[in-house]
Amino acid sequence: MNNHEIDYKLYGDDMQFVEIELDPQETVVAEAGALMMMVDGIKMETIFGDGSKSSGAGGFMGKLMGAGKRVLTGESLFMTTFTNDGVGKKHVYFASPYPGKIIPMDLSQYNGKIICQKDAFLAAAKGVSIGIEFQRKIGAGFFGGEGFIMQKLEGDGMAFVHAGGTIIEYKLDPGEVLRVDTGCLVAMTQEVDYDIEMVKGVKTALFGGEGLFFATLKGPGTVWIQSLPFSRLASRVFAAAPQTPGGGSRDEGSIAGGLFNLLGGK
Repeated sequence: MNNHEIDYKLYGDDMQFVEIELDPQETVVAEAGALMMMVDGIKMETIFGDGSKSSGAGGFMGKLMGAGKRVLTGESLFMTTFTNDGVGKKHVYFASPYPGKIIPMDLSQYNGKIICQKDAFLAAAKGVSIGIEFQRKIGAGFFGGEGFIMQKLEGDGMAFVHAGGTIIEYKLDPGEVLRVDTGCLVAMTQEVDYDIEMVKGVKTALFGGEGLFFATLKGPGTVWIQSLPFSRLASRVFAAAPQTPGGGSRDEGSIAGGLFNLLGGK
């Protein structure tokens, strides 16, 4: 194993967090803001890139280039490492940023590479490379909905990705095709052929209530699908939120808001 070997345990159902157990000098790398809590003896450090051996191979410029690629996926230049700097086993905890599931992935079981949506990565064993994956087909690039640039996780250690709602792991047979809403795709193995297909029929596209494009996934391979993309959740919350000229809310749904309106408040 080139990556650090870490043990883990998942807690919760719809609002999950992961407990990662580190032996002395073992390290886990995570997105900034993913930390929930950590015990005494864990050393936290902010670094360029992902801390993998490959990202530092070219010295400072190599690290800068590796970190700069993350900007293209909308992520920060920096990541955070958590190292057991003490004696005995130590624990650090990471939480999902919104309701959903955390998916543990042993990259050694997927030929050392997983491709995922750009905001799905949560944490990984040190040594896992977090890079970018350009979609080769121009249709996927322009009409992908969630962005034509995706993340790739490479290595032979554990990685953790998160997604919204309920997750299904779907195994595609050779030649089998699955059409998925572009926002519902979480991750896939490198063997899956990924493309974007326009919804057939003008009336269906305009009045069907769905998007104009599908993600078309062709086997063999494994894909992970989420039932509630964060973009869908956010749009529903925004649509249901009361709007006022000043941009604030008068709590129309509450008793206090009703009394306020009854008394002639504006």
